[in-house]
Amino acid sequence: MAILIGQDSRIVIQGITGREASMVTQHTLQYGTKVLAGVTPGKKGQDVHGVPVYNTVREAVEAHQVNTSLIVVPPAFALDAVREAIDNGIKVIVVTTENIPQLDTVKMLHLAKLHDVRIIGPNTVGLINPNDRVKLGSIGGDNPERCFVPGHVGVISRSGGMTAETSWMVKRAGFGVSTSVGIGGDALIGTTIRDLLELFELDPDTHAVVTFSEPGTMFEEQAADFVKNGGFTKPLISYIAGRFTEQMPEGTIFGHAGALISGSVGRPSGKAARLREAGAHVVDRYDELIEVLQHVLAAKEAK
Repeated sequence: MAILIGQDSRIVIQGITGREASMVTQHTLQYGTKVLAGVTPGKKGQDVHGVPVYNTVREAVEAHQVNTSLIVVPPAFALDAVREAIDNGIKVIVVTTENIPQLDTVKMLHLAKLHDVRIIGPNTVGLINPNDRVKLGSIGGDNPERCFVPGHVGVISRSGGMTAETSWMVKRAGFGVSTSVGIGGDALIGTTIRDLLELFELDPDTHAVVTFSEPGTMFEEQAADFVKNGGFTKPLISYIAGRFTEQMPEGTIFGHAGALISGSVGRPSGKAARLREAGAHVVDRYDELIEVLQHVLAAKEAK
């Protein structure tokens, strides 16, 4: 098992005929993931690496009963693409698009909540389930096996690149990944760390979770409260990057749009303190993830 994607995922790619989407489609198919349909208005009858293209999501649903969408469209069209997917019953939507206007993001997240739809992103590298060889997004590129091997450790990362790096650290520790998720670097996203911990708690094949965090947002503090209140009971190992940012002028944005410190909000030191108080294993150096993960899982298996 895993979370969000698996053997039951029936995938459509919205914007499939674009250059980036075409490349992602090729890598996804090479990994073994079944992409059943693509959608680009006006391009019905074409195919992308053998995947049939339709004008609308409705046509793709009628022809292939798709239930999961990867959205790779320009920022101006992202809200319409999400709305179309939701209107046609899609329940898992991965939005890779970055630089979406904030008002559009607010609208799409509101729609998703109203219709009980799970959005990953926006501005996400995607997610991967190595056990079932299913991936959505550019995650893993053309060689996912380099970093993502089957196993029982969940990975959550704000950074796209560090999603792969952290999964590689899990591999170096001698373990593999159940599901690895890049949640996106924006301040407004559809699925937070706390949300994913709730899903990982219910997954019997996930034995521990590793998180990579950045400055900004209250995501880690929300996760800490969830853990402290008993919502997540498995081992949680966390690394929070960017402690140097606390010495920089307030309001400076570091890379991602969501990596912004304002007053006491978003400080790595505060995030670390809250997570430690909740019982998480917070490492000060990134390479400590390997040793701590080995120790924690060995102790868990010994019980």
